[in-house]
Amino acid sequence: MNLRKIDLNLLVYFDVLIQTRHVSRAAERLGVGQSAMSAALGRLRELFDDPLLVRQGHEMVPTRRALQLETEVRNVLREIENVIEPPSAFDPAVSERGFRVRMSDLLTFLMLQDFVQILESQGPGLKLTIDHLSPDQTTDALVRDEIDVAISTGLEVPKSVLMSKIYRDSVVCLARPDLKVQKQLASAESFAALPQVRVSQSPLDHRFADQQLSKMGLKRNVSITVPHWLAVPDILCATSLVAAVPASFAKRVVEKYPLCIRKLDVFENEFDWSLYWHSRYHNDPAHKWFRDQLMASGARQFGKSAKGPGK
Repeated sequence: MNLRKIDLNLLVYFDVLIQTRHVSRAAERLGVGQSAMSAALGRLRELFDDPLLVRQGHEMVPTRRALQLETEVRNVLREIENVIEPPSAFDPAVSERGFRVRMSDLLTFLMLQDFVQILESQGPGLKLTIDHLSPDQTTDALVRDEIDVAISTGLEVPKSVLMSKIYRDSVVCLARPDLKVQKQLASAESFAALPQVRVSQSPLDHRFADQQLSKMGLKRNVSITVPHWLAVPDILCATSLVAAVPASFAKRVVEKYPLCIRKLDVFENEFDWSLYWHSRYHNDPAHKWFRDQLMASGARQFGKSAKGPGK
C-alpha cells in the first residue's frame, strides 16, 4: 500500500464516526458539511473494503471490522499527535482528566483511602474510576486502551505493556485461632486437604495455591468460591474453613476480625504487587504523575500493612 495516496484525515473522520455512529453528528463535531462527511465515509469504506457502519432500524451500527479498527485507529492518531505536538506540562491542580485503574477489592481495601486523599489534595478536579477485571481481561483492557493502569501480580503481558514493582508480599494462611491448623500446614498434602475458601478472580489464588499444588499432583479442597476478597474474613469467622491470602491483607484483617495468621511454607509463597501500563502513555506527563502518585501510595500502604501485628 502506498501511504502517499492515503489522506490521513480519513482516520480522524473514522474515529468520530465510530464514536457518534451518526453522519450528521460526526459532521457537526468536526465542523464540516454532512455531504463532506458522507463522502469521507464512502472513501473509508473503499479504503478498508468494508461497510464500517450499517443501518439497523433508525440507528447506524459498526461492523465487526470497524470495531476491530476502532482502538488501532485511535492509537495511531494519538501517536501522530505526540509526534507533531509534544505533550505539555501537567498541572494536577487544574486538570479534569479522568483515569481508569484496575484494582481488586483487596487492593482498594489496602490502597484506595490513601490514594484518594492525594487526589483530593493535589488534583481535586481529577476523576477516578476503579474496574475489577480478571487477569486476561486486564491485559486486553490495557492493550485496547480501556484502562490507564492496573495493579496486580503475575500478569502475562505483551512487550507493549510496561511494569514496575510496588511491593514484595507473601502468602499466608488465615483462619480462626481455635482451629489449631498449624500442624496441617506442615505439608502440601495436609494443607490441600483443609476445607478452604477460594477467590475466583484472583491470579494470586491460582498461581500460589491451585497451580503449585497441581504440579505436585494435588488439588485443594475448596468448599466455597467467591468473587471478592472482602467476603473472605466473614466466611472464615463463621466457618471452619481456611484461606490462602496475601500477608499484607491478613495483617490488616486481623486488626478488625478475630482471626489468626499462620505461615504457609509448603510452596513458593513470595510475590510482587506491580503496576502495569501501556507504553503509549509512558512519556505522557499526566499519566506519569498519576503513576508516580499511585506507586508512592502503594509503597506506603503495603509497607504499613507489613509492619502490622503478625501472629
